[in-house]
Amino acid sequence: MNQDLKKTLWAAADKLRSSMDAAEYKHIVLGLIFLKYISDAFDERRDELALAFADESHDLYLPDADDRAYAAEERDYYTMVNCFWVPGPARWETIRANAKQFDIGTRIDMALDAIEADNPRLKGILDKRFGRAQLEPGKLGELIDLISTIGFGAGQHARDVLGEVYEYFLGKFALAEGKGAGQYYTPASIVKVLVEVLAPHKGKVYDPCCGSGGMFVQSEKFIESHGGQFGDLSIYGQEANPTTWRLVAMNLAIRGMDCNLGKEPADTFHRDQHPDLKADYVLANPPFNISDWGGERLLDDKRWVHGTPPAGNANYGWLQHILHHLGPRGQAGVVLANGSMSSNQNSEGEIRRAMVEADVVEVMVALPPQLFFNTQIPACLWFLAKDKRQGGRDRRGEVLFIDARKLGRMDTRVNRVFDDEDVQRIAATVHRWREIPPNPPFAKGGATPDAIPPFEKGGSGGISAYADIPGFCRAVTLAEIAEHGHVLTPGRFVGAEATDDDDDAFNDKMERLTAQLAEQMAKGAELDAVILEKLGGLGYAV
Repeated sequence: MNQDLKKTLWAAADKLRSSMDAAEYKHIVLGLIFLKYISDAFDERRDELALAFADESHDLYLPDADDRAYAAEERDYYTMVNCFWVPGPARWETIRANAKQFDIGTRIDMALDAIEADNPRLKGILDKRFGRAQLEPGKLGELIDLISTIGFGAGQHARDVLGEVYEYFLGKFALAEGKGAGQYYTPASIVKVLVEVLAPHKGKVYDPCCGSGGMFVQSEKFIESHGGQFGDLSIYGQEANPTTWRLVAMNLAIRGMDCNLGKEPADTFHRDQHPDLKADYVLANPPFNISDWGGERLLDDKRWVHGTPPAGNANYGWLQHILHHLGPRGQAGVVLANGSMSSNQNSEGEIRRAMVEADVVEVMVALPPQLFFNTQIPACLWFLAKDKRQGGRDRRGEVLFIDARKLGRMDTRVNRVFDDEDVQRIAATVHRWREIPPNPPFAKGGATPDAIPPFEKGGSGGISAYADIPGFCRAVTLAEIAEHGHVLTPGRFVGAEATDDDDDAFNDKMERLTAQLAEQMAKGAELDAVILEKLGGLGYAV
């Protein structure tokens, strides 16, 4: 979908918000987009059925016109292709026709009730708050008119168009909410790094704190862009916040993605909704450094294989919960605060040492600041693996460190993003290292950045050979990590960026800077003389 069109839609929707809080308005807008989606998808299926009923060569052919009209309202014809059944009063054409009625909010709530009643998968998921929304009079009707303009377009399906708008609006609302967005939104460029590094292709994917479901959406996009089939992943998620739990369910439903989010919103540590799950991939962005997670009630929990996490910080609780749910060949990508890489408070240092010695830490990535809308706490990525022989060469006894703090660009005055080139540079580095032994292994020096173009193809496995790049990446033995007290900060291992030692270039630079300094000193002397002259004219002798 055209980026300018999405921006125009957002600007119009945001204008209608007026003084309403973004956190509340978000559910109004996204709820309407969802309602428009399921109605458009229903209409698309109804049009398909009309053609089939009239086609003598089709299995669904019906010769009688009355029979066709009756069959078009048969629920089974829709559910058989995984399409939501939308009863008449809940269809968008009805909603739009009544958009200017004073009770339109109540009508929408009733429509959502009717949809839930006819679609068990949506039971308890739709957020019915339109009747009590604090929008100014007429604004809800205007919003309905605006969302009515989002449709198929040439050759596009409702799911694709509305899915794009939903995802774009999620990001814009997260930006508008700032700190409040952390409970449901992970910036898209960080999600892309996690997904591109893990490269999920088939199996079970799990997110124990799934927010609005961005990890799942990006995983499906990765599979489809690499020739896989939609639905190759089985999706498992959990979310404690009831409102966010509804948000992720709608986000996945709008893309036709089946998922198991547990029977209810629940705390992952204390009411695990998937206790027996062993996932092939785990992607997670847990809340950073939470202290009120109830760890004191879980001292003997079976998940704490590498040590009991401190009651005052859940970081190592999350890491071990994720390891517990990884299958024997599973891989995980986790966003955590930088302190998790080096903290020795309470038991954290000992747990980290045990994890390194168990050889479940595969890759560590240091991130630049200002990537998140909700926090300025510096963050990093942990990549974990149950078996480092999977997905490439035997990498046991090694950890790859990447310092990505210089990547990205400022998208706004306060927020940084990774462009696709940044994402691919990180992912390509990991995939080279996984597939081809470092050359030379564990070298202290390594290659310069120019020695290995980020996207160069060739060599073993179809990609260029991995080599350490000073200041950016380095493969390190567990023994060397032990020498550093099992601290996992990439900057400690990757070294300094290579510099150009060309004497001629240095001499040229020195001459230029010396001349510039002489010029500035002469100018300074002139200004001093002027100041002295002015002071003398005022009767002050210096």
